[in-house]
Amino acid sequence: MTKKDNPRQLAVATLTKIEQGAYSSLQLNQIIQNSTLDERDVKLLTNIVYGVIQHKLTLEYQIAPFIKKQKRLQPWVLVLLKTALYQMEYLDRIPKRAIFNESINIAKVMGHDGIRKMVTGVLHQIDRNGVLDPAQIKDPLERMQLQFSVPKWIIEQLIEQVGMTKTTSILASLNQPAKQSVRVNTAMETRDALATQLHASGFDVTNSSLAEAGLILSNRSANSAPEFKTGAMTIQDESAMLPVETMPIGANQLILDACSAPGGKTTQIAERLARQKSGRVVALDLHESRLKQVVKNAKRMHLNDYVQTKALDARKLDSIYANETFDQVLVDAPCSGLGLMRRKPEIRYEKSIQDIKHLAEIQLAILNSIAPKIKVGGQLTYSTCTIIDQENHAVLEQFLVEHPEFERKPIDLNSVQSNPGEIRIYPDDFDSDGFFVANLVKTGD
Repeated sequence: MTKKDNPRQLAVATLTKIEQGAYSSLQLNQIIQNSTLDERDVKLLTNIVYGVIQHKLTLEYQIAPFIKKQKRLQPWVLVLLKTALYQMEYLDRIPKRAIFNESINIAKVMGHDGIRKMVTGVLHQIDRNGVLDPAQIKDPLERMQLQFSVPKWIIEQLIEQVGMTKTTSILASLNQPAKQSVRVNTAMETRDALATQLHASGFDVTNSSLAEAGLILSNRSANSAPEFKTGAMTIQDESAMLPVETMPIGANQLILDACSAPGGKTTQIAERLARQKSGRVVALDLHESRLKQVVKNAKRMHLNDYVQTKALDARKLDSIYANETFDQVLVDAPCSGLGLMRRKPEIRYEKSIQDIKHLAEIQLAILNSIAPKIKVGGQLTYSTCTIIDQENHAVLEQFLVEHPEFERKPIDLNSVQSNPGEIRIYPDDFDSDGFFVANLVKTGD
């Protein structure tokens, strides 16, 4: 096996770059594409990378007593120790001897004999003495932070908003594996027909209990399916399908997707238009480069005749569009993404309460810009992928104070009970991403 083909060494390299600011999914995909790993080693690499990120605070707490001068360590050495401890604590099927031998060899290959000796010594000390149990910490916030590896400020916000019991349930769900869900392109296939095809191709397939067009796949990677390449389906979390499912899309409508990239919801709107063979969705995004992904997705799904892209800041609509231009508008607003902590675990360490306040200001500014552009009787659908009230419910409340010409519209979904005009999904409710959706109608009064 060459250095390039060693999944544990690749995990150390990947995690080191992620700690320096790289996105986990992009970095991991790049490493896998440039390697010759077989399917089993790809799974091990992926497991170690996401597992170490998910349990980062716990692992650092448990390693700290065994390293006297941690600040003097090269970053990759601490990462290597975390990968070793993660395997020892969370992966039952890997023999301890294999973890030790592989980790010590990586220390030798990536460093020198001194680092090899240090890593060997730390691993044997951990084996002899055992690690600290966060469950023994008396302070509740400190204990929850280190048990679930989630920063205190997020835990404080959740406790204030949903209480201790629900917060504990949410935190416990975040380190569970994410489901693999896809959305059926209903302009090409029915859900039942696509499920039959995928089952015949070797997938285990179940219907989503949350989204009408959703399927849950296992046993194979969804993007390897021919049905993905032909555009009969796209990869999307179940809860992310709900904003468009709540929109009453009719014939000949002009719809604005105000924050569209990478285009999952744009193509979902376009599917509904294509089934009626009329209408158009205008996909806005701040960056032309990100709109290329929207176009790519629309072409793959044979929906580009119903999609028009425009590079524009959604807060500057007045420069392009007259008032009352659109029948409906979807604002899937930029947010902290804290509803995605299971799928993108590094998000929890990157955001701060100051980010939340800044994002809420941007969200309200976008809604204020959108409001005049909707026709009287038209719908505004507002969604975020966060579970922090300041970024969703509070923004909605402020918008309604400033815009009495809008009122809440009840949401009718069989799968989710809604508050008047809005639904909140937490990651433990359906083992999906956390999401917020609100529907408003413009009365013009």
